[in-house]
Amino acid sequence: MAKEIGSYDAKTKLPEILRRVEAGETFTITNRGKAVADLIPSRSSSREKAKQAIENLLAMPKITVSDDDLQSLKESGRK
Repeated sequence: MAKEIGSYDAKTKLPEILRRVEAGETFTITNRGKAVADLIPSRSSSREKAKQAIENLLAMPKITVSDDDLQSLKESGRK
């Protein structure tokens, strides 16, 4: 649910509000009690985070296990 914030507070606390929006919060900016704008996280930042996560996964070292090691692991698990 969006938190309501007056236009004056939005102006004076903009850097703090932007940090909170970046963290996922949403705000409805009001002027004299009337809602005039919604401030929501940008979709592009979510896409950028997902892209970075995929790049990190692809950059991880690949571990290979030989057939003999697999067979040994299977046998040790059956005891």
